[in-house]
Amino acid sequence: MGKLVIFSAPSGSGKTTIVRELLKRFSCFEFSISATSRKPRGEEQDGVDYYFLTAEEFRARVERNEFVEWEEVYAGTCYGTLRSEMERIWAKGNTILFDVDVMGGINLKRLFGEDACSLFIMPPSVEELERRLRGRGTDAEEVIQKRIDKAEFELSKAVQFDHTVVNDDLATAVEECATIITNFLK
Repeated sequence: MGKLVIFSAPSGSGKTTIVRELLKRFSCFEFSISATSRKPRGEEQDGVDYYFLTAEEFRARVERNEFVEWEEVYAGTCYGTLRSEMERIWAKGNTILFDVDVMGGINLKRLFGEDACSLFIMPPSVEELERRLRGRGTDAEEVIQKRIDKAEFELSKAVQFDHTVVNDDLATAVEECATIITNFLK
């Protein structure tokens, strides 16, 4: 078993953008592709952005204990970390980099303890979060509203992470995360 770095945040906080930048900087990192029961959005590709499973396939894998952790993030929409994905990355000697929902991040930290560094990416405000979600242009109004409502709950969970980084300036947030990770990997 190797080390892992966990990024979590409310949707629209910028965590995926930060993760992509860090993947360029740290050659030891490999992105853990999560599984989901939702349909692809925009240009997302199966096996690249997520492993897209039907609800039935997802449930069958849960029953076979193929997930390290999983969560029904929104009603009828599940996300999870496949055990085989972690084993694949560690077999190459790489550090796993996670971009997961808040409860998934808490669960992974609980499971892996000191071998995991968990970072919560905090939006500057709920209003800015809403602006970013609307700016994506990928979700219906009802989906955006669900994400905003859920964000308030998720923000209360920030204290359960090792580090909280406010993403009010992307370059600054990336540098802060890089410093935290460098110290963790030493």
